Amino acid sequence: GFRARSAFKLLQIDEEYGIFHSCLIFHTLLYDVHRAVDLCAAPGSWSQVLSRQLKRNEVDGNEETKIVAVDLQEMAPIEGVIQIQGDITSKTTADEIIHHFDGRKAQLVVCDGAPDVTGLHDMDVYVQSQLLLSALSITARVLDEEGTFIAKIFRGRDVTLLYAQLRVFFREVACCK
Repeated sequence: GFRARSAFKLLQIDEEYGIFHSCLIFHTLLYDVHRAVDLCAAPGSWSQVLSRQLKRNEVDGNEETKIVAVDLQEMAPIEGVIQIQGDITSKTTADEIIHHFDGRKAQLVVCDGAPDVTGLHDMDVYVQSQLLLSALSITARVLDEEGTFIAKIFRGRDVTLLYAQLRVFFREVACCK
């Protein structure tokens, strides 16, 4: 029932890291995620996962769950997901995301975006890393200080540099395949 196979990647990441629980300390849940953003969301499979998983959190708590999906392309509607057709490099888009969260920031930002591959591996890795840096830029504006950022990367020979750049913003950086 998902729009793309990549939905299973996000579910697997949650199984390993518990990303739908915003803060786990010594395996003790402090709170569930109720505000999430899906960047480069089309066709929407990660938004579908967020909607299905986070709406469960809403039942147990008293906070309304809000999910915002952003993409340049128009997407078919997904129940429980606010859609923004916009550019992730635009401050206006970041402001609109925060507006949908009533001035609060997201607890989880995910990005499964990828460029159209050319077949030239080095070129594809470079373009993907630029997309990731754009996602990181908007994430810095919309993500809560204790939040989680999940993004797809193409692993190239300079991947350790990318990890180093991510460690500037996050206390823990992990790669899962």
